[in-house]
Amino acid sequence: MQWVKVLGGVVGAAALLGLGIIVGHFAIPKGADSPAPSASASQDLDLEILKTVIEQLDANRIRENLRELSKEPHLATSPRDEALVQLLLQRWQDPESGLDSARTTEYEVLLSFPSEEQPNRVDVVNSTGAILFSCRHSEENLTGEQGGPNVVPPYAAYAPPGTPQGPLVYANQGSEEDFKELQNKGVKLQDSIVLTRYGGVGRGAKAVNAAKYGVIGVLVYTDPKDINDGKSLPNETFPHSWCLPPSGVERGSYFEYFGDPLTPYLPAMPSSFRLNSDNASGFPPIPIQPIGFEDAQVLLCQVNVSVHNRLELRNSSNVLGIIRGAVEPDRYVLYGNHRDSWVHGAVDPSTGTAVLLELSRVLGTLLKKGTWRPRRSIVFASWGAEEFGLIGSTEFTEEFFSKLQERAVAYINVDISVFANATLRVQGTPPIQSVVFSAAKQISAPGSSGLSIYDNWIRYYNRSSSVYGLVPSVGTLGAGSDYAPFIHFLGISSMDIAYTYDRSKTSARIYPTYHTAFDTFDYVNKFLDPGFTSHQAVARTAGSVLLRLSDSLFLPLNVSDYSETLRSFLQAAENLRVPLEQHNISLGPLVTAVEKFEGAATSLNQRIATLQKGTSDPLQVRMINDQLMLLERTFLNSQAFPEERYYSHVLWAPRTGSVATFPGLSNAYSQAESTGHEPAAWAEVQRQLSIVVAALEGAAATLRPVADL
Repeated sequence: MQWVKVLGGVVGAAALLGLGIIVGHFAIPKGADSPAPSASASQDLDLEILKTVIEQLDANRIRENLRELSKEPHLATSPRDEALVQLLLQRWQDPESGLDSARTTEYEVLLSFPSEEQPNRVDVVNSTGAILFSCRHSEENLTGEQGGPNVVPPYAAYAPPGTPQGPLVYANQGSEEDFKELQNKGVKLQDSIVLTRYGGVGRGAKAVNAAKYGVIGVLVYTDPKDINDGKSLPNETFPHSWCLPPSGVERGSYFEYFGDPLTPYLPAMPSSFRLNSDNASGFPPIPIQPIGFEDAQVLLCQVNVSVHNRLELRNSSNVLGIIRGAVEPDRYVLYGNHRDSWVHGAVDPSTGTAVLLELSRVLGTLLKKGTWRPRRSIVFASWGAEEFGLIGSTEFTEEFFSKLQERAVAYINVDISVFANATLRVQGTPPIQSVVFSAAKQISAPGSSGLSIYDNWIRYYNRSSSVYGLVPSVGTLGAGSDYAPFIHFLGISSMDIAYTYDRSKTSARIYPTYHTAFDTFDYVNKFLDPGFTSHQAVARTAGSVLLRLSDSLFLPLNVSDYSETLRSFLQAAENLRVPLEQHNISLGPLVTAVEKFEGAATSLNQRIATLQKGTSDPLQVRMINDQLMLLERTFLNSQAFPEERYYSHVLWAPRTGSVATFPGLSNAYSQAESTGHEPAAWAEVQRQLSIVVAALEGAAATLRPVADL
């Protein structure tokens, strides 16, 4: 990425923050105007500006954005994907509603596509090889949008080519337990092809698990029970309802990790070292192909699978739009959404991009009128090639690892902004809870209930907090979207915001047309959000959060909210006390570390409250904000999970153990229990416990007064 150059001199307002503050050079374009004369180090959130932004976010404009974004398929690096790059640049460079600057950066990344010359096939054959039945090569053209030349046929990205043939075995969700059960029942898996359904484990894990048992090919389908509440007939499904049609096939990436497969931990620039694709890890070990449930129910006997996917190096673009901060230009609040889709991608990701464009339009208009400039810099991002494994965002974090770790305040992700129109759904790390709650309490929920988004949210998803009583549930962050490299790799406080459905009315694991050719504008307009008021609600909520993070004098990150999480993890660990002590492992240091964190967080909140009552010294504000910003980084340990690429956050790494405590401790304990008295396994338990204790001690130290080394 070509970042904006550093100003020759330090801007006047930033000088108030102390001689040691390094001005962020991508936030300040060369030759840019100085901050507005009214800007000062005491600048705080302007509630009138916040109200103006919320009122100006227009549902109809979001609708038209979505219509334009989803009118053609835009697979990563396709001509339409690149056309959308230009659309974003045009919007963000508009003289009346654009941002301070906008630019693209390209990464040369390894993607996977089906062969046009040899389409992937799934056939039922007899003992002589004669074809008795063939699965569909494409989805049924129900609305005239599924048969276009740019609709990529269903395939499993990164699945290796091959033509396995063998008897078909149903293997449920393709989990390790599913294959063990089949083996225990005497089912012959060697040289078989297995039929699995989506869910339970990740896409690629189905092939990894199958290969361990001698399986030579995998088929994956979406079961109507998991996505359609059992509805499977043509007159019960799209275009008659939101349910997945029988021919619908979920595409997806089957790569195990995220980022470019050939340049792990390095940005995919032309000069970067690349692995040989034959030696790269994370690809499915055997051919795998997705099919529709109408085909899954008729497969019999011998099955022949022909997969002809190919790997290609392609240039994929990120687009960045930047608003320069008036007081702290070297502190970045990032707001991102990916751009690429498997087909038309109206829901995924264009509902998010439609919101992104409307929010940036409203803020850009205020900016161009000279009525507003944020305290901190805002970076809008449109990520490329997310569907292949979070590639654009991961390459960005690799290229700017140090800069982002030093300067990024938070990352807001709005991928799918609307799954359905019942309630808000938020995932994030504990410190972001308070700012999301504050935003949601001041915005009306769609519909005629008269409730705020917060009060409506609490009706659908809630939990009992030992501190606050009944509050909405905020989910945790896995690796389902572009927030993953920010939280797991960089330790940046992150969140994902969307509107979703009422879980009491459907058991669908996600919206039914996910990653299919039926995810179109009309699907959204007719079934998900006819008035686009849920899109507007997400725009208002995310916009309010963005302004609070960029404009508040003190960052609205409540570090004390981590105490509840740590206390719950500690309570779960207490259940292991007896077996741990039998192996001379004490929980005492962990108890002490949690208590130190709680005390340090409480003391920091008290210092903030004291400063808020008086005239805030700019340097004191800066130091406090850095403590709030850097807390999440203290939970990183690059040695904690050497087998898990990019995962270094000791609180949010994948947990495979059965105990709901710190993931490393839980995983190590479960492994040690399964091996009995193996000293090395219990030594790993001690190591993981020490890693957690060190992280908590470091976190507490970060929150103490900066003069107290």
